[in-house]
Amino acid sequence: MASTRVCLWLLFMIITQLTAQDIRSMEMYLMIDSKFQCANTTCLPFISIITSNIKNCQVACLAQSQCIAATFHRSTSDCELFDNMLNQNGNMLADVDATSMKINSGTRFPPEPSASNSTTAAADTALTTTTTVATATTTATTTSTTTTRTASTTTAIAKWIMTGNLSVARFGHISSTLMNGSVLVAGGYNGGYLNSAELYDPTTGTWTTTANMSITRYLHTASILVNGLVLVTGGQNNGGYLNSAELYNSATGTWTVTGNMSVARQYHTASTLSNGSVLVAGGNNSASFFNSAELYNPSTGTWTATGSMNVGRGYHTATILANGAVLVTGGASGVTYVNSAELYNPTTGTWTNTGSMSVGRGYHTASILANGKVLVTGGYNGASFFNSAELYNPSTGTWTTTGSMSITRARHTASTLANGLVLVTGGQNSGGYLNSAELYNPSTGTWTTTANMSITRALHTASTLVNGKVLVTGGSRSSGVYLNSAELY
Repeated sequence: MASTRVCLWLLFMIITQLTAQDIRSMEMYLMIDSKFQCANTTCLPFISIITSNIKNCQVACLAQSQCIAATFHRSTSDCELFDNMLNQNGNMLADVDATSMKINSGTRFPPEPSASNSTTAAADTALTTTTTVATATTTATTTSTTTTRTASTTTAIAKWIMTGNLSVARFGHISSTLMNGSVLVAGGYNGGYLNSAELYDPTTGTWTTTANMSITRYLHTASILVNGLVLVTGGQNNGGYLNSAELYNSATGTWTVTGNMSVARQYHTASTLSNGSVLVAGGNNSASFFNSAELYNPSTGTWTATGSMNVGRGYHTATILANGAVLVTGGASGVTYVNSAELYNPTTGTWTNTGSMSVGRGYHTASILANGKVLVTGGYNGASFFNSAELYNPSTGTWTTTGSMSITRARHTASTLANGLVLVTGGQNSGGYLNSAELYNPSTGTWTTTANMSITRALHTASTLVNGKVLVTGGSRSSGVYLNSAELY
């Protein structure tokens, strides 16, 4: 069973050890991605040992009668055992490299094992550990000259969970978390262009079809307006590139056509400004990449031209900064991938060049961090895929390189989590499509790999739910193979 505690998952576990004719057991709960925050020396470990995995760290705690808690550090395999510790489980520090665990009071059996049974790895010893957490079954067996050890668990501590499937496979679609907590998915492509839309209910993990858009569209955008409506703009279908726009009303489950943009475009960006307007910038069609930008007024349902960017671009990103300005980065301008960045001022309606990234890139991601900086990750430049990442500082208008991802990727997703970390998922590179995921820690400027998604996917979507989980939907797992699956992190 699991519950949220300071943005951590707690898992209840029962650990049982059989040594010769002696049986020992205890109940533990896990605090994943966390370590104890000690206010004083009363919660320093009484011993630190090296164990091959978290399960052996649990067994080491079971073997020490005074152990009441433990922390396992994955990168170093260091297992810290604690004894005379005050109640610290409400006082935790986030650490993606650590998993902490505490014994539920009164559940250790026997309370004081005899000295003859307190030795670990004794000759001719059989040791069994059973952990109950969820559903899937895995087994692992290791042997040595003195010890046979068998571990059986009902599941690994997984972070991805498959949830209900979409009714239709799709990629290049949109997904938006609505004010009622549902997620709207609309449009995309699966060998044909789609106008269908469906809603995900996080409380049931199921999808329900809702009204279709007025036309099919792919590589379009979706923006949540201050009135709760969803504005969908542009894209393409078998009729060509689109300048049309429409609104989804979650209260009625219906779509309404609204004013057309002045230019038909795909691979553009759309940003909801602090004044309620929506800024659409750039994009492309078969003839050119655009530097034009326009504003949608929700009160009138009309579009107005605003200042043009200094460079035409598609496959770029747009991020709203804390001061209300919009930062546009990279993308392609024709066959050239650009490293330039510029800022849109909503007050003046003008664009200003700012510092350039270290490399030209498109199909990358940009995420606003809690400290106000913008993290750009990965991408492609027509010849190479990138694992590099860099940070934009709005105060100075400059970029600095930060830690690189473990793998190159483009057409991936990036989501800022409630704990401030950034989750990057999937995408593709020269080796194919990816199911890997990793976490960026702004405090250290480093990346840590996390559990893989169940399925490789690129050009998928990722939506942050109100409960803090991330819902990944659809995408493509290889050329011409489209997905209707969804999973939760």
